[in-house]
Amino acid sequence: MNGRISRLYRALAFGFVALIGMLTYWQVWAAPSLEARQDNPRLVYRELSIKRGKIISSDGVTLASNTTARANGRTIYFRRYPRKGETAAVVGYSSVQASRAGVERTRNDYLTGANTDLAGGVERLFDTVQGQTVTGNNVYLSLNAKAQRTAMRALKASGHKGAVVALEPSTGRILVMASWPTYDPNLVDKDFQSVLDQDGAPLLNRATQGLYPPGSTFKIVTAAAALESGKFDADSEFKGGKCVKTQGPQLCNASGETAPDPNNLADALVHSYNTTFAQIGQQLGQERLIEQMQAFGFFSPIPIDYPREQMATSGIYRRAGQIADPDRNVDVSRVAIGQAGLLASPLQMAMVTGAIANNGVMMAPRFVDKIENASGRVVATPDSEEIGRPVSPQTASTLTGIMQRVVDEGTGTEAQIGDLQVAGKTGTAQTGRKDSAGRPLSDAWFVAFAPVSSPKVAIAVVIEDSTGYGGTVAAPVARDILNELR
Repeated sequence: MNGRISRLYRALAFGFVALIGMLTYWQVWAAPSLEARQDNPRLVYRELSIKRGKIISSDGVTLASNTTARANGRTIYFRRYPRKGETAAVVGYSSVQASRAGVERTRNDYLTGANTDLAGGVERLFDTVQGQTVTGNNVYLSLNAKAQRTAMRALKASGHKGAVVALEPSTGRILVMASWPTYDPNLVDKDFQSVLDQDGAPLLNRATQGLYPPGSTFKIVTAAAALESGKFDADSEFKGGKCVKTQGPQLCNASGETAPDPNNLADALVHSYNTTFAQIGQQLGQERLIEQMQAFGFFSPIPIDYPREQMATSGIYRRAGQIADPDRNVDVSRVAIGQAGLLASPLQMAMVTGAIANNGVMMAPRFVDKIENASGRVVATPDSEEIGRPVSPQTASTLTGIMQRVVDEGTGTEAQIGDLQVAGKTGTAQTGRKDSAGRPLSDAWFVAFAPVSSPKVAIAVVIEDSTGYGGTVAAPVARDILNELR
């Protein structure tokens, strides 16, 4: 009899503990997911009753805050964006009407105080029970507001659509992410249709969603593949000339110049000879070139704290807009110079450049430096994450020296900044389009990092549909931002 009573007692005790656990789970940890359900009739009221945390730049500028109103005797909160469209590509928006985008989406749990940190969860539960306003956590970004403003002004002044990404090579911290044209996130709740009706697709973040032929900036990847193969070094020589035979139509140098005969890999990268890099691609072969692309992150989603639907994957694309199988036959001569269906986002090319600057180590890009609650207690500090070693330190060093020559004496001289040593690469990618005067249009690129001796910034700039070259159109934009961040 005592045994039965003992077993019954244990069963009741277990059930009681399980009940407490279930109640705690649903009240503290599962509540955010329940609130996020679109069919939850209390969703709108609950969203408006929460005082979302601020979003703040690394240099102390408030990028998102709140404004209040009264309804039915209660205070409700609406989002306010003091910098308007200047940081929309990163911050995004939080709207009852249009949901969320950007950091407002990826860090929503923290911004609403609904993160599953034990202390934060308990605080939220007590506030709810006592009928107090739930206050979210403040999110501090790595974004530099001053440099961001410089980038946006430079893009606007170009008169073209475009994007800029600048990051810290050693950590992956994103310092600048600019996309032009932009939109005012303050209008999303007031008149979302007016935002949708704007010309130029301003809701498209061209820094992460924009896919462009990278042109000659991709020669960094081709050169890396050559050096890593062990078959070539910086002094390896190739035939010169104006054009070269390929799998398809003959391939010529930009502007019809003739490459010296012979010329070496280093000089070919400094002066951007298409004919030389077509030969390098042919001699490397598709398999080796694709392997190097994959090592740099092409063909794979970029790991970043940003909405997946606002990201695009870099790689070789078919005409239907689908990324091709890496094993599918391609025109390796043209892929080697950044064309032939090859498309890359500015973020991807900034990561490639950052890996060279960081001795061959690629870091995962990230936006958040820390998250604090309303009392100033740090509740989260995201770590830097190494995601690959696409090249050896020796290859990175060799490429750095050549890329410095690009700025000192080659196609990137417009990026020179006094005594600041800059390593870079220009790109002018054919689009197949023409302007109203019949002139061919290209996407003008420039990628760089500085200072060469101890890189603090890696940057990628693209200007769409330009009649100029990467060295004259995109390089000055990069120069102004690098000078701001030095």
